[in-house]
Amino acid sequence: MLARILFLSLVVISADLQAVSKSPMEHVRESTEKVITILQDASLDREAKWRRIGVIINARFDFRSMSQSVLATNWQEATPEERARFVEYFSQYIEATYREKIEAYTDQKVLYLRETINGKRAEVDTVIVSNSTEIPVSYRMKNNDGDWYAYDVIIEGVSLVNNYRSTFTAIVKNEGMDGLLNDIQRRIERHRQEGGSPSTTP
Repeated sequence: MLARILFLSLVVISADLQAVSKSPMEHVRESTEKVITILQDASLDREAKWRRIGVIINARFDFRSMSQSVLATNWQEATPEERARFVEYFSQYIEATYREKIEAYTDQKVLYLRETINGKRAEVDTVIVSNSTEIPVSYRMKNNDGDWYAYDVIIEGVSLVNNYRSTFTAIVKNEGMDGLLNDIQRRIERHRQEGGSPSTTP
């Protein structure tokens, strides 16, 4: 259930590239409707749905900022080539991890609570309602050149970035950056074998 909610929360923050003047809350609301429309479109098969949603994910996440936060001090110690490879692999991993959750959507409702804007940072608080369960989900966003991009998702108080940071920091400590990059590649390949290949757009 948590994995399903996390997938939905990852995709609903995406927004139309032309809507540069929208507020963070407007981005979330509009994008939710677009993604749900794709998920409910019976004329699209699983791969067609994923291609459309995958484009949205890649277009609207600030994967570089997310990658930098995930790696923390290891980002500073990594070479430019290692950083570029990590951003590429991490974006593919996020997409690969949640591609099989496309069909998990079962008419959950999203309630939009509030947005808090502090300069070029913002947080949008929502609740995903499924049957009798309410899951609080918050989106941390940043303004890049007039448009809002997501760099973290908090589900029931648990940060996506913090979760990955703990896992990846342990791998770097034991195996170095090469070990982490190889580990992510193996994760991506495993998901490809289980559910088909994700796009290679970082």
